[in-house]
Amino acid sequence: MKTKVALIVIGLWLGAGWTPGALAADAGSGKAVYEKSCVGCHGADGKGNAAMAKVLGEKGLNIVGKNTQAKKDADLLKVIVDGAGKMPAQKSLSKDERKQVLGHVRSLAK
Repeated sequence: MKTKVALIVIGLWLGAGWTPGALAADAGSGKAVYEKSCVGCHGADGKGNAAMAKVLGEKGLNIVGKNTQAKKDADLLKVIVDGAGKMPAQKSLSKDERKQVLGHVRSLAK
């Protein structure tokens, strides 16, 4: 279940064919999108909102952990777009916004 939630969250920030340099460049732009769409569940630091985890009955809201960070960008993008578990799909985000959010999430893990 932890892995599913982590995949869902990261999925929101992924895009096919990204390079580490591109992700770094997108991290700043992704912060605003992250704060609007993701911070409620995943927290400002990406370690998860404890109160929301309790309400949802989820333990995998941490998106900066090793399991999530080890996932391929394409896998995480699928989670972002399609949703998974209790995480809703984020189809309203453009491809650029997805890349930007992923870049921001990756930067939080550093």
